[in-house]
Amino acid sequence: MGKRSETGAEKSRKQKGWICMELEKGRKPSFGEALLVLVIDALIISYGVLDIHFESGATFGLALSAHVPLFIAAVFTAVVGVFSIGKKWRDVEEGMINGITVALQAVLILFTIGGLIGAWIQSGVVPTLIYYGLNLLSPQYFLLASLLICSIVSLSTGSSWSTSGTVGIALMGIGAGLGVPAPVTAGFVISGAYFGDKMSPLSDTTNLAPAVAGSDLFSHIRAMVWTTGPSLLIVAGIAVYMGGSYSGAELDSSRISVIQQMMSAEFSISKIGFLPPLLVLLLAALKVPAIPGIVAGMLLAVGMSLFHGVGLADVLGALHSGYTPGLINQVAESADIGAVNELFKGAVVFQQGNFETVKEVASMLNDLLARGGLTGMLETVALILVALVLGGIMETCGFLEVLLERLMTKVKSVFGLVGAVLSSCVFTNMFLGDQYLALVMPGRMFRPAFEDFRKDGKGLDMKLLSRSLEDSGTLTSVLVPWNTCGAYNSGVLGVPTLSYLPYAFLNYLNPLVALLMTRLGIGVPWVDKDKAGEVAGD
Repeated sequence: MGKRSETGAEKSRKQKGWICMELEKGRKPSFGEALLVLVIDALIISYGVLDIHFESGATFGLALSAHVPLFIAAVFTAVVGVFSIGKKWRDVEEGMINGITVALQAVLILFTIGGLIGAWIQSGVVPTLIYYGLNLLSPQYFLLASLLICSIVSLSTGSSWSTSGTVGIALMGIGAGLGVPAPVTAGFVISGAYFGDKMSPLSDTTNLAPAVAGSDLFSHIRAMVWTTGPSLLIVAGIAVYMGGSYSGAELDSSRISVIQQMMSAEFSISKIGFLPPLLVLLLAALKVPAIPGIVAGMLLAVGMSLFHGVGLADVLGALHSGYTPGLINQVAESADIGAVNELFKGAVVFQQGNFETVKEVASMLNDLLARGGLTGMLETVALILVALVLGGIMETCGFLEVLLERLMTKVKSVFGLVGAVLSSCVFTNMFLGDQYLALVMPGRMFRPAFEDFRKDGKGLDMKLLSRSLEDSGTLTSVLVPWNTCGAYNSGVLGVPTLSYLPYAFLNYLNPLVALLMTRLGIGVPWVDKDKAGEVAGD
């Protein structure tokens, strides 16, 4: 029996069905469309976030929190995706949900850290670290010590977030007592925290990068020594040099004394306060996951607060809303030295000439210690979620993928490949708002190019790709205010991202060192085309 010819109506129905399918799927955006969306999103975000004043008197930016600019950028991107690219709204919505899902673990860690901070301050853990740290550290070597301490802690825990949220907060207080500006301290805290996170086999990103690139964990870590090792040495040299500018001034012992006296009056200061941090470090060494380890440190601090006579309602209040200073806040609001001395009830007597110092110290400690709690992290979580909504829309609509594909066609050398990966990670951190996406998407896009690259019969070892992903994707995430990492560190350290950015030397020097090493051919791993063994650069 012969094949029946289709009627015009049947052809029309098929054509309409095909069109509906195409519309539902959406087309791939052109390079021009993707670039235009990227530029407009960047303008929306930068105009909302920045506050630039020119010599002519003109200004650029509204100095807003990044929440609303990111939301507006997300709305614009979704509109283009639906009405220009042909994406169905339900697909765009699913992309937003998937984007948020990526960061759910980060959100859980954020809330847990919030509770930890509140408990550690109330129980006297953070004040204890600050109290004894002021006795041990000098202004000259404080920055170097902060860099090394955070490096060791983060290397042990595998978490830059835990380091910033615990040891980092204590170092911020010590730095304030030593007269070191908060943005400077925060920059070196972040440099150390991200060095340890990047090099630790316990770190999520250190495991994720080789998994995406197709290398193994310990080869990946050894490869990173070539770029991260020299970068750390450079930053250590900068720390020593900058520390010299603080050594010229006499250590303000009276200021330190006021800080210690106030904290002794407000909190229970003892060496028992070292137990929660030691417990967290021990659990990390035993490879206990981050959240259970943090919760254990929090519960121990809660037990210490109850033992010191703090009421259960106050303990739970600190977990929920953070710690609210009592005596210190009253000192900050006092009108004269007599009122201050009255608060201390004769335990401490301040002289009239110290009134301004006392007020200044009280105000500083109030700002430093009035933090933490689950609700204290809500603004940060909201920022992360909005950023990930934008990232999910961009991924669903294919804008970033098109840009990366165009970039790959221009790459003809090892230096070009590495440079393309480094720059792509930066852009992904900026426009997808999440460190993990900055590893996964460029890694996925550039892996075929690394696998296919050949020179003199040799191919690139895939650990070059995994190293490059971490050199940029892991480290530059904290430099973007609306990125999960930037938002978190700004929140826990109490310093705006753009303020500490100039001093987070490791985070932007490491990608530059990686480029230089690649250009010089140092530490570039090659493998024989037909063998698995390495021939150079390990």
